Amino acid sequence: MTKLTLGSHPFLLGFEQLERLVERTAKSGNEGYPPFNIEQTSQRGYRITLAVAGFREADLAITVEDRQLVIRGRQAEDEGERVFLHRGIAARQFQRSFVLADGVEVSGATMENGLLHVDLMRSEPENVVQTIRIQTA
Repeated sequence: MTKLTLGSHPFLLGFEQLERLVERTAKSGNEGYPPFNIEQTSQRGYRITLAVAGFREADLAITVEDRQLVIRGRQAEDEGERVFLHRGIAARQFQRSFVLADGVEVSGATMENGLLHVDLMRSEPENVVQTIRIQTA
């Protein structure tokens, strides 16, 4: 028996990239830190909010790599001689990845009250009608 994958189905020509996207999303392995929300802010706008308490803007990096939004956080080590009786605030590095659909672009990022907001906009797709001329042999 032959296993049919998404890209090999006869009605889905050219959808191999979608299959790779699904595989990449499944492999992202985000452990749940930092917690985040995704909300729809308008008809074509979205906002990802990450709880990054304790991180400064300089500790965070936001990049888009091959249609994947990557948010990294790395805190500088304290050089002070502080003695903690209890340390419950996470001070670890993290990486969060979100796969972006075609036409979705990052429009900006802001930080307020320990929350990092990354705004996304989806561009309006153009309606393209193409007529194919049939040639006789």
